[in-house]
Amino acid sequence: MKANEMKMPELHKLHNEWISKLNFYKDELTSLQKRNEEIASKYNTTDVMAQVEHFQNQFIIQHNEMDILTHDIKIEEQELQENFNDNPTAWDHRKTEHGNIQDRMDAFEKIFNDMHAELKAFAAKYL
Repeated sequence: MKANEMKMPELHKLHNEWISKLNFYKDELTSLQKRNEEIASKYNTTDVMAQVEHFQNQFIIQHNEMDILTHDIKIEEQELQENFNDNPTAWDHRKTEHGNIQDRMDAFEKIFNDMHAELKAFAAKYL
């Protein structure tokens, strides 16, 4: 089996896991934004506001990446559904190639977790 090939039901399960993770990260992003806004409301020095703006930019980037990942996962899921509709026989034993979403999810999670840790350290100074 190729590195980016797996059985269709396994890929379907993975898609659901990725969507769940992305929903979790969206909720987490909302919490991080509130914390950042709380810091901004209490401190208006140039250096603090520069950090607040840095995080706001990161939130926008991460939110966009979550939207793109969600879209791409849904596209792959549609392709699985069409494959099943076209030929349901032995669907659970057939293998299919999938895109690079696993690598992209791993990269997203690392960046998100690094950003979260950075904001946590920043907030510890000011809250």
